[in-house]
Amino acid sequence: MDRKMNEEEHSNHGSKQARRTVYLSRVEKISACHRLHSNHLSDEENKKIYGKCNNPNGHGHNYTVTVTLKGKVDPVTGMVINITDLKEYMKKAIMDTLDHKNIDLDVSYFKDIVSTTENVATYIWDQMTQLLPDPSLLYEVKIHETDKNIVFYRGE
Repeated sequence: MDRKMNEEEHSNHGSKQARRTVYLSRVEKISACHRLHSNHLSDEENKKIYGKCNNPNGHGHNYTVTVTLKGKVDPVTGMVINITDLKEYMKKAIMDTLDHKNIDLDVSYFKDIVSTTENVATYIWDQMTQLLPDPSLLYEVKIHETDKNIVFYRGE
């Protein structure tokens, strides 16, 4: 009887757990350089808008990128997604494409798009949605460009 009660409690706890929504985040750090420069603006306008970040030789950042998923806990695995799988998706979407790169020259997406942190966040979002088996799990991409400058993107 005690065993049966424990199984029922476990079963009820498991199904209750399955209905809960959990936010799962993983962090990666990348180093990359870029130049804030719009081909749609004159050199004078670029200098006025972007200031020192428009330096023709570019400048670099040590970005901290946090990817957050939102989903239901699987009652069998106890996970929203296998963190090992998430690590691999982030490696492909972020590390392989952006780490130790000149964003403007090495990432074709930024050929005609200004490499602001806002646009880097949307780029990572798009890359992650292509890799995740269930893109609806992707909740947020957050990038710390500096200790004081942070960008969030939630697919809107």
